[in-house]
Amino acid sequence: MNAPESSRDGLYVDAAYDMIVVSNRLPVDYLQGPDGETSWKSSPGGLVTALEPVMRAADGAWVGWAGVADREFAPFEYDGINIIPVPLTESELEEYYEGFSNDTLWPLYHDVIAPPSYHREWWDAYVRVNRRFAEAAARAASPGAVVWVQDYQLQLVPRMLREKRPDLVIGFFNHIPFPAYGIYSQLPWRRQVLDGLLGADVIGFQRAADAGNFTRAVRRLFGYATRGSVLDVPGPDGEMRHVVARQFPISIDSAGFEELARRPDVQARAHEIRESLGNPETIMLGVDRLDYTKGIRHRLKAFGELLRDGRLSVEDVTLVQVASPSRERVETYRQLRDEIELMVGRLNGDHSTLGHQAIAYLHHGYPREEMVALYLAADVMLVTALRDGMNLVAKEFVACSFDDDGVLVLSEFTGASDELRQAILVNPHDIEGLKDAMVEAAQMPRKERARRMRALRKRVRENDVAKWSSTFLKTLTGAGIIASGVPDGLDAAITRLARTDRLLVALDFDGTLAPLVDRPEDARATNRARAAIERLAAADDTRVAIVSGRALESLKQVADPPTGTLMSGSHGVELQLDTGGVTIDLRDGELAALEHLTSVLEEVSTGVDGAWVEWKPAGLALHTRKVAPDAASDLQRVAKARVEAEIPELTVRGGKGVIEFSVRPSDKGEALNRLRQHSGASAVIYVGDDVTDEDAFAALESEDLGVKVGQGRSLAAHRVRSPEDVADLLERLADARDTTHGGPSRWP
Repeated sequence: MNAPESSRDGLYVDAAYDMIVVSNRLPVDYLQGPDGETSWKSSPGGLVTALEPVMRAADGAWVGWAGVADREFAPFEYDGINIIPVPLTESELEEYYEGFSNDTLWPLYHDVIAPPSYHREWWDAYVRVNRRFAEAAARAASPGAVVWVQDYQLQLVPRMLREKRPDLVIGFFNHIPFPAYGIYSQLPWRRQVLDGLLGADVIGFQRAADAGNFTRAVRRLFGYATRGSVLDVPGPDGEMRHVVARQFPISIDSAGFEELARRPDVQARAHEIRESLGNPETIMLGVDRLDYTKGIRHRLKAFGELLRDGRLSVEDVTLVQVASPSRERVETYRQLRDEIELMVGRLNGDHSTLGHQAIAYLHHGYPREEMVALYLAADVMLVTALRDGMNLVAKEFVACSFDDDGVLVLSEFTGASDELRQAILVNPHDIEGLKDAMVEAAQMPRKERARRMRALRKRVRENDVAKWSSTFLKTLTGAGIIASGVPDGLDAAITRLARTDRLLVALDFDGTLAPLVDRPEDARATNRARAAIERLAAADDTRVAIVSGRALESLKQVADPPTGTLMSGSHGVELQLDTGGVTIDLRDGELAALEHLTSVLEEVSTGVDGAWVEWKPAGLALHTRKVAPDAASDLQRVAKARVEAEIPELTVRGGKGVIEFSVRPSDKGEALNRLRQHSGASAVIYVGDDVTDEDAFAALESEDLGVKVGQGRSLAAHRVRSPEDVADLLERLADARDTTHGGPSRWP
């Protein structure tokens, strides 16, 4: 698919997204043919493999660099994922990526296996590029969206995002290790990096030890209180934020790898590979990026000594080493390649015969099908990393071993070793121990291989990439990725609820029955939702109530409720019951506060394009939905500070694109209790999408049912994704109610 080039910094978007992933690289690679034709293809790699299914399920957007310096591209869609490219110049590529990210942070975070370099101009580029990524994400994010920032190249983005868009829910996941404080403290910009990360709500690491290292660094440098995995981080307004920092070990699409491994053509290719290697008794396999952290030299040294000492013979054992190219413009990596290739040449010269090659060395990447064929062809997988955040290759090998055969030799310095305890665990620095492990793997009896592999496969199947992303997002938002439709658990709960004697169906309006729109007066319930409400309102022993933050008069106009519908407006201050409306008689002090509030909000909103003030019977609402997100956040913050300073007794509520002030305290929970009492309901279902609906969820009882629409932490036990899914839910409830109560009637 082709993508148009952009002439406006490559950062604008035409839509807003509720879920955004931000990473250094996009999940696609840019290709240009000899004839000048351009196209895109999916990128290989663990991060892309892990997040592709998440993005498709969420219909989200991915912000990242396109992999081409000094080129700008407009946003586009590729294979179900919305792509938002961020441009990098050639000098930024050298300083931010090759410099600070990979010649400062990478060696530092990997326990200084290679010495890190510290250059101020690299840091300046790192700050500049992180800000560009943050601005792109801020522009693409809808109000209250979830933004998931990935990896060490973008550690400043969470704080930058929070400053621009405090409404966002921000997560960060570090795919590489986080070092102990004695090592981390060498970084000249150690406080700035930690502060950048602490802008997130949840900070994820591969291992518990990494999360512990991070927490200890925060305590040492900032003195913030920590309780287990929770850090108390003060905000600019003095309010305390609770940041979670803990391990979320990443995984793979294990079912997808096994499906590939079971394909006849892939199995045939595995047989071809064995034949091309002379059908040795044992094939040992190493698959790595060509990186000094992967322990390739230690592996080759151990294998060479085993051949030299006669403990393994070249006629029986062949080592296949795949070393995909990595960062070849960085001098350290060029030197490593030369050293590895010299070792391979020497070992092959010393030990290969005319019919048997000691080491098959392959310095290029392969498509996934070929990698799976290599896993199937191998008898022993060697993962000897000196330090690795996780190492997904180990899990891929296990997932492909569907016949419960094969042996995994795994470094204890990988994150995978925390989970894959049935592997042969080794310290790769201990060459003698590594040699013993390789011999043990080659000679392990079939029964023992099967026992270990069954345990490994169970672990990898149960903890796949879907569980990783779901666990992280549940911690971040209170829910994982929300698929379209009504989940099975909610469907069963609806069926149970429909059996109650007297049912109250209480529904928020904006964002629940009606999609959110720029002009609140244009909001309308979906046709399906309205039809389902009419059925429920006519059903035997069923009452319908609409509970909104809107003023009651506005709510009546946009909702056009069916006859007999109960209504609550202004967060419970106004109620429309069967006996007529509730009159709001404000006291003199409340009227004075309302007059003062009016002058404050008119003053702070004057001149802000898109901002407007809505008058309610007992308060005012400052709407910022049509204001640019960063300006909206600033405006709400200023308004709240002014009101709290001048009229401190008011009730303040934040919502999606609105902040509300009331001179008479009430909330949707109080309204729901009054509606329950009025209707005599034996059970209640409440459906809402906003933070103001949490008061109603809190008022639900054990027999009731709460349903949250969309993302965000919630007390509701169930979730759906959108107003369309709410309509589906209401239709199912109406069907179930008709079935259990014999069709429409009227509840006196």
